[in-house]
Amino acid sequence: MAILLGKPGSCWVAAARSTNYPQLEGSIRADAVVVGAGIVGLTTALRLCEAGRSVVVVEGLRTGGQVTGRSTAKITTQHALIYRHLIDTVGRELAQVYADANSAGARQIRDWVREYAIACDLESKDAYTYTCDESRRAEVAAEAEAACQVGLEAEILDHAPLPFETAAALRFSDQAQFNPAMYLVGLAEAVTAHGGRIFENSRATSIDEASRWRIVTDGGAVDAGHVVVATNMTVKSPIGMANRTQPRCHTAMAFRIDDPFTVDGMFIGIDDPTHSIRTGHDAEGPLLVTLGPKFNTGWDGDVAKRFVELEKWARKNLSVGDVAWRWCNEDYDTADRIPYAGEPDPAKAAGFHIATGFNAWGITNGTAVGAMIADLICGRPSPWQKLYDPARPYPEDFHKNGRSQSIVSSTHDIAPGMGGVIVRGEEKIAAWRDTEGALQAVSATCTHKGCTVTWNTADHTWDCPCHGSIFAADGSVIHGPARKPLAQITL
Repeated sequence: MAILLGKPGSCWVAAARSTNYPQLEGSIRADAVVVGAGIVGLTTALRLCEAGRSVVVVEGLRTGGQVTGRSTAKITTQHALIYRHLIDTVGRELAQVYADANSAGARQIRDWVREYAIACDLESKDAYTYTCDESRRAEVAAEAEAACQVGLEAEILDHAPLPFETAAALRFSDQAQFNPAMYLVGLAEAVTAHGGRIFENSRATSIDEASRWRIVTDGGAVDAGHVVVATNMTVKSPIGMANRTQPRCHTAMAFRIDDPFTVDGMFIGIDDPTHSIRTGHDAEGPLLVTLGPKFNTGWDGDVAKRFVELEKWARKNLSVGDVAWRWCNEDYDTADRIPYAGEPDPAKAAGFHIATGFNAWGITNGTAVGAMIADLICGRPSPWQKLYDPARPYPEDFHKNGRSQSIVSSTHDIAPGMGGVIVRGEEKIAAWRDTEGALQAVSATCTHKGCTVTWNTADHTWDCPCHGSIFAADGSVIHGPARKPLAQITL
């Protein structure tokens, strides 16, 4: 078993102030209820509050501590080689809309940071897409041309300003980076200052429609004319979203550095395996944050090994010190690389809005989507509806289910600090040992669609290899689409 260095957890979340919103108790009413206090949920909520609507936000855990708080938090319209792909596959018009939506999302973040005086380490930075392969220079040049076609300023460079050799780079100037967890804490404060109500540790266990939408948690319920499900993968939708997307994870590590400008800019590589690089800091000083290549959630039997590989790559290519933080993050890919957002079925489920499938570019897309959904709730049509249409056609063979990578013969095969899945007749048991060797067990059957989970050797979680639900070692839900915990089992 790999020995992992650094504290488990996101450096952004560690640096943000803790929130302490109450749990939902009793029944309340609102114009709109938002499920999920990430960037989509809080953007939607604040836009609605600014428009004078009554809003309730219910968060299953803590504000800003989940997917948004674990992102690389690049505020940029540069999304690797996206614009050439969009022009070639969905056409110049929708590629333009994508650029416009993400430009607006980036502006909205900057405007709110200024208007609400949100302390979130916002810094202007250039964004670079780079390759180390001379044969891929033409792809970078094609992306520059495509970006210019949709009105973005893009500049081709012979080399990226990195401490290792590169063959070409594409620069978008005057982009930005920030601490996303701190930003969401600030958004939440702005929501409540406008009369919005936020409830934490209040996981939505059911979402049903009667005369109004009704969201039920363990402690209470909210009745509203509109519901926005902003939970990374939707925990409910009038049309199935899980098979339109593919869950994926990536590893991230934050290293101590002496010089905060050892790397100046935000970088994403296009070579396989891909890596992303940016700077940041926590309470102890400057950091260099690196991301490893993506992998399908629950398909890897040894996620810890990926951290070892990422650290080896960083030490070979960058001037870094000790590992300070390490974490995994999850997102959902779509076949056309465009998120799904809006009303999936307004004829049968009017007022039901979703957002998912951000393809690892959820900061600007998520802000644009939140603004769009708020506009739709307020009766204002958005020019981005067609782009993000959640009911658009998709290839039915895009989504792939995986199998558990953690099947073991018996509990004797499970070392302290590790987990495994035992098959006992028709029953599958997810068992793990704590560091003292004590054995605990829950059902290995995901409560979403019944797939068998995989043990994540780095995060010590149970990850579903079908639709991306993630459960803590004790079976409690961390990420949906599952809403119910893994059942407790006595061995």
